[in-house]
Amino acid sequence: MGAQLRVYRRRMRSVKATKKITKAMELISASRIVKAQQRVAASSPYANELTRAVTAVASFSSTNHPLTTPHESPRRAAVLIITADRGMAGAYSNAAIKEGDQLITTLRERGLATEAYLVGRKAVNYYRFRNRAIAGSWTGFSDNPTYAHAKEVSDLLIQAFVADSSAVANGVDELHIVYTQFKSMITQTPEARRMLPLEVVESTAPAGLLPMYEFEPNAGEVLNSLLPRYVEARVFNAMLQSAASEHAARRRAMKSATDNADELIKSLTRLANAARQAEITQEISEIVGGADALASASAGSE
Repeated sequence: MGAQLRVYRRRMRSVKATKKITKAMELISASRIVKAQQRVAASSPYANELTRAVTAVASFSSTNHPLTTPHESPRRAAVLIITADRGMAGAYSNAAIKEGDQLITTLRERGLATEAYLVGRKAVNYYRFRNRAIAGSWTGFSDNPTYAHAKEVSDLLIQAFVADSSAVANGVDELHIVYTQFKSMITQTPEARRMLPLEVVESTAPAGLLPMYEFEPNAGEVLNSLLPRYVEARVFNAMLQSAASEHAARRRAMKSATDNADELIKSLTRLANAARQAEITQEISEIVGGADALASASAGSE
């Protein structure tokens, strides 16, 4: 019984140490969610106004820009998948990777070859373990992305998009992004959207007569200036949404782990108490048995 009691106490110490770690991670994630939400809210006005500007140029001009005109016979598509650098976040990264796999399957059914661009160590490790080709990867900033990170990713994606897919090995005709949209502290859903060729996300056309726009120097130059920033804003907003979702998923997962540790500690405490009581009962029985034996020996000698 003594050995069993030591085993229970050793497991209790181990679970208590794990509980301290999960509780600390839960508190850290809870404190970072607020800042992540504020960053998402702060980036929305700029992204919305930039969307209106790009939509106006694309809708009210006759220019055929490569970033707004779908390719007649697309050959290759790029898929940007945003995941986490660290684990302990439940199914957050797996859900985004699964959404990316479904998107890649759909694109291949259309006859398109796919190029994978990955953000986060979870996606990179997933692809490397399965020996899948990676066109580009970025790690180390999934929980706290900056605009410089989004620009770095966007520059490579735009460079691949404007290249001729039939002449350049890494050229693509479509650009898709997979990220996790932050809806609330409880709900985060993976999303797959096409970024290029440009899809009008928000309509700005008023009722009645269409407004008259004059573009200086011309609509093509305006699109050349606005569309890269539009892509950067979309990628940055997706990174911020994913970061907030990562913190929320990690806080929820760590809270569940902490609650499970509490339940396990209670269960082990009951088992340890039962083992201790059984040990005490056995000791008492041995003492009583020894006393009876001594009494019987004394009676026989008399």
